Amino acid sequence: MDEPILSVKNLRTYFYMEEGIVKAVDGVSFDLHQNEVLGIVGETGSGKSVTVKSIMRLIKPPGKIVEGQIIYRTKDGREIDILRIPERELYKIRGSEISMVFQDPMTSLNPLYTIGDQLVETIIVHQNLDKRRAKIKAIEMLELVGIPEPEKRFNSYPFEFSGGMRQRVVIAIALSCNPAILIADEPTTALDVTIQAQILDLFKKLQQEFKTAVIFITHDLGVIASMADKIMVMYGGKQMELGSADDIFYRSMHPYTNMLLRSIPRVDKKVEKLEPIPGQPPRMVNIPPVCPFLPRCPRRTDVCREKLPDFVEMEKGHYVRCFNPIKQEVRASV
Repeated sequence: MDEPILSVKNLRTYFYMEEGIVKAVDGVSFDLHQNEVLGIVGETGSGKSVTVKSIMRLIKPPGKIVEGQIIYRTKDGREIDILRIPERELYKIRGSEISMVFQDPMTSLNPLYTIGDQLVETIIVHQNLDKRRAKIKAIEMLELVGIPEPEKRFNSYPFEFSGGMRQRVVIAIALSCNPAILIADEPTTALDVTIQAQILDLFKKLQQEFKTAVIFITHDLGVIASMADKIMVMYGGKQMELGSADDIFYRSMHPYTNMLLRSIPRVDKKVEKLEPIPGQPPRMVNIPPVCPFLPRCPRRTDVCREKLPDFVEMEKGHYVRCFNPIKQEVRASV
């Protein structure tokens, strides 16, 4: 396989709170290749959003990236560590090479400016076009993401759009500079099911058209079932499992992944009753150095109470952090 466009190595992002240290991301590593879709899943508080905000270097006090490397291979062939480049160089990378779509589009759109003005500003800053050509490009992007009457809606304000239409605009802004990597942080969570499906279809269409590498964050495995090439499952700030979509959906080894799958509706098999995961995610302050899933895990043994398991490649490209992974013969029966 070609060299990855992004390599995250041993990333640790901690928050220093009055009550103690929150290890929101604790030793995460993964590669992202060109034209690949990586889904990052896990319950609220698992570290998904902090991981991608660390990649964009958007962590603010009391948070701090304390360790790791984020190696990005730029469009012009350079290899840089995002955590160690100066702010002025990072400013050039954000938007033009790595873009991000957030959960709530209203946090990304300025209510005082028209949709067109905000698109044009982004294009001028990152593509160095004059205002006339930037406007042409902006209208083309609005049309591409499915905004009806784009020339007319160019002059509309964010409050004049529905939630789904605002999210389309944010996607247009993110893709307007043809970035190499698009990060989507739970972009469909605030939308109803019908609009959610439309936005997911739009993501798939645009990803294939632009050949963009995508990191897609969600708490719902079902959302990325048809999108992701590779899936990383997080819990308590750590990677629990990483593998191809088929590995995760049909050959999952970690008890947490397996229980997540049991808790969602499946179209590929008949499920008599959904099984919610008992208990609650861990309180992340001063979390002990053992598996964070320990209190909820039905396969825990004495060794699980003593130390944290390593993140081990069990099969080619399939990594698991567990002392008692689910074997093939057990998986076949679930």
